[in-house]
Amino acid sequence: MITRRGVLAGGISTAASAAYGQAPLSSLVPMPRPTAPTPAGATGLETLIAASPYQGTVAAVVADARTGEILQGHNASTNLPPASTMKVLTTLYALDALGAGYRFATRVLATGNLRNGRLEGDLWLYGEGDPHLDTTGLATLVTGLRDIGLREVTGALHLVDTSLPSIPLIDVTQADYAGYNPAISGLNLNFNRVYLAWEQGANGLQVGLDARADDLRPAVLGIGLSVVDRAAPVLDYRAETATAREGWSVARSALTGDGGRWLPVRNTAAYVGEVFASLARSSGIVLSRVQRATAVPSEAVVLSEISSAPLDAMLRSMLRYSTNLTAEVVGLRATQTLTGAANPSLRQSADHMAARLEGRYVSGRAELYDHSGLQDSSQMTPVQMVQALVAAGPRGRLRNLLRAHRVNDEMQAQIGTAEIVTKTGTLNFVSTLTGYIEGPNRPLAFAIFNADLPRRAALGPDERDRPPGGRTWIGRARTLQNDMLVSWLRGFG
Repeated sequence: MITRRGVLAGGISTAASAAYGQAPLSSLVPMPRPTAPTPAGATGLETLIAASPYQGTVAAVVADARTGEILQGHNASTNLPPASTMKVLTTLYALDALGAGYRFATRVLATGNLRNGRLEGDLWLYGEGDPHLDTTGLATLVTGLRDIGLREVTGALHLVDTSLPSIPLIDVTQADYAGYNPAISGLNLNFNRVYLAWEQGANGLQVGLDARADDLRPAVLGIGLSVVDRAAPVLDYRAETATAREGWSVARSALTGDGGRWLPVRNTAAYVGEVFASLARSSGIVLSRVQRATAVPSEAVVLSEISSAPLDAMLRSMLRYSTNLTAEVVGLRATQTLTGAANPSLRQSADHMAARLEGRYVSGRAELYDHSGLQDSSQMTPVQMVQALVAAGPRGRLRNLLRAHRVNDEMQAQIGTAEIVTKTGTLNFVSTLTGYIEGPNRPLAFAIFNADLPRRAALGPDERDRPPGGRTWIGRARTLQNDMLVSWLRGFG
């Protein structure tokens, strides 16, 4: 049990913690202080844990968000997977490296001469990796070409996706059919997912793939799709080594009624190229062929361009919806900016983030393998997470990017007008929660890591979609987490 220990040597002043650019560079090693009894209103963590039906490891800590003084903790220096709370660290890293106003650009450029609507030359579609680029964005680029009078291209459309390393999936140990385990590229589209739609028509079952966004529904034919009679698996992914053509087979028994679901795309450049060409045809622009390229010629001129939302808006969305693609893209781009490395691996980029955070936001070096927290090999301590929150400041930009914690009516009655903003994280048999509590007396920063790693490791491949007992386990972990928040608010906030 930890009680009243200092998480930051000498504390952090309110002024110093108000902005990311002034993150502390002094030692962040905890400094022991005399122990004190649990204050009135708060319940000892060991008592809460013992009373809970939850089974597994619990590591938790709460601190004064202004001074860094640890107020209560349990296994606070235990390394566990942070899951998607890792995105809090990625947010700090990206804002420091890129700035809140950074935007990702996607451009269509041309080489050759444009005369009477005919381009005697080539088009080049270049992406900086915008993780929010969707079919509507590609349509906007096509509209820009149509507006300047382009109607025909004699050469090729070249797809340049080399601004970021091409990574087929974030975690090779997780299912290749999981939409939350996407590919990463310099050309991303619809979070690198394609939509599988099915309906029961007059002539039987109708299935197809499309790249839908808003009111657009361009068909996707370059990804194979077949319906097969089998009980399991529901989905099976395949990729041809020679052609890089990918495809899916779907169990007929799963396609009941009318419905749809998103499937991940691994060959993102081919997907983007097919959708762009389809939109161009719809706008009366003839493209003869599409192919990949490694770079845009220096003499190419920009014909059409769009930019993403500013980085802080993208990060707010990432923290709200926990989009893994956004986390990996902004993390990789931050590493490229800070190091000059053109093609860092996820492991290299995450390790650089850990090194960058050490001393600026956390004490010690976290073991990080990605920027999203999808890999359970990424591990850190709750103390390190709280250190980052304290360094960012209870009034800093991070606080404003986090979402209000979801509570039921019973918990709302317990917390009253107090504000709690959080980031959650979930893997099979891993549940994490971190954020700020704004009570009547002082702001608090906290981190709670729940995990049953042996039970997670014992899952077979066919159990990972719906792990036996997983829903009950998660529910109990979240109830325990909420009990801790209420106790901390009453005792310390």
